[in-house]
Amino acid sequence: MNGTTGTDEAVARRLRVVVVTGAGTGIGRATARAFAAQGPELLVVAVGRRAEPLAETAEAAPGRIVPLVADITAPDGPETIVRAAVERFGRLDVLVNNAGIAPHATLGSYRPEGVAALLATNLTAPVLLAQAALPALTESRGVIVNVSTAVGQRGWPSNSAYAASKAAVDSLTRSWAVELAPRGIRVVAVAPGAIATPIADHAGVGPEQRAALRAWQIAHTPLGRIGEAAEVAWAVTQLADPRASFVTGVVLPVDGGAVVS
Repeated sequence: MNGTTGTDEAVARRLRVVVVTGAGTGIGRATARAFAAQGPELLVVAVGRRAEPLAETAEAAPGRIVPLVADITAPDGPETIVRAAVERFGRLDVLVNNAGIAPHATLGSYRPEGVAALLATNLTAPVLLAQAALPALTESRGVIVNVSTAVGQRGWPSNSAYAASKAAVDSLTRSWAVELAPRGIRVVAVAPGAIATPIADHAGVGPEQRAALRAWQIAHTPLGRIGEAAEVAWAVTQLADPRASFVTGVVLPVDGGAVVS
């Protein structure tokens, strides 16, 4: 006998475990908190490279958001993340590939090391993390949610490599949806537009340049405003919800109408 009660077993059956990468700030933080807010049966492993921001993310739901300092681009990063979730909670139900970088650069200013770092974070890491998570997601009949960008569906002259890396994520989403359907795994994506996050600060964009970018984004967004990270997080949680069980392969723009304008 293992000492578990019928109640314990029922709770275990209801338990859902979510891994969110890039959870220290912005959309990742909002997503981790949105999942945790759904109830005590939903536990979140919040992954990022810096301990302090992750701790701030976890403050919203102590015990239900568990910080995990890890680099998704490290050779052992994907396996470390999946192993940490499964060893602690016994399962993995949802993988949110959110972490990304967006260095501000035009074609004439790209450097090989910059392009390599961008692709390692935005494209290679999600592939390897999804691969590492396959056994656990197959067992749970889980969900992969990729976070791409609306500019991957449009021209983006000030950061073409970033847009291309995220367009590739859209393609992965559709291909994985077909490939993994026989395993019972759904694969979906959200494509945020102009969202109020620190990503421009992380990219080294100055105040004047950032203000000009925001003005351009608002002018090209039919709803006429910048979105909030919580609005993207809502879309992520809805697509990952078991009630969305017949939804797979979709790339959902959360962009105030920018891609259709």
